[in-house]
Amino acid sequence: MNTKNLIIIIILGVVLLFGFRACSGYNNMVSLDENVKNKWANVQSDYQRRSDLIPNLVSTVKGAANFEQETLTKVIEARSKATQVQVDPTNITPEKLAEFQQAQAGVSSALGRLLAVVENYPDLKANQNFRDLQAQLEGTENRIKVSRNDFNAAVQQYNSTVRTFPNNIFAGMFGFRTKDGFQAEAGAEKAPQVQF
Repeated sequence: MNTKNLIIIIILGVVLLFGFRACSGYNNMVSLDENVKNKWANVQSDYQRRSDLIPNLVSTVKGAANFEQETLTKVIEARSKATQVQVDPTNITPEKLAEFQQAQAGVSSALGRLLAVVENYPDLKANQNFRDLQAQLEGTENRIKVSRNDFNAAVQQYNSTVRTFPNNIFAGMFGFRTKDGFQAEAGAEKAPQVQF
């Protein structure tokens, strides 16, 4: 075998090796990207569950005599704003993610005020429907936390893959960019004060 043929065989071997690595890296990044989208869908599903519970909670609370109408109105308005903010799972930008988080924080804040005001209504607190709805809301809040953590873990795994060598070369070639996860809101490190 002459030197020219040997060089051609070596070049073809390197090209094939590079091609196999590119295919493997690409398929892995697609899989991880789809996992991020799935985890985001779970986050949205849990927030939707919370949003679906709010009308039932508001209806139950409305039955309490002399209940503060302003508090109920704020809960309804916050829910309405939150359901209008949609984030496309194929294009999760930091701006849209921040907008989504801000809208959901408004719902959390309004629900927190509602539950604090409820403390002044012993008949309402004793109402079985209200207690059931409150328990479902608490469970949903826990599910939301778990979903956000799962989403952040999926984003971290995806980002690690697209940023490591040689995947970063293929990621750039095929348009895979790093993604942002959920971040705590400003001031979240301080415990809220609840006053009755």
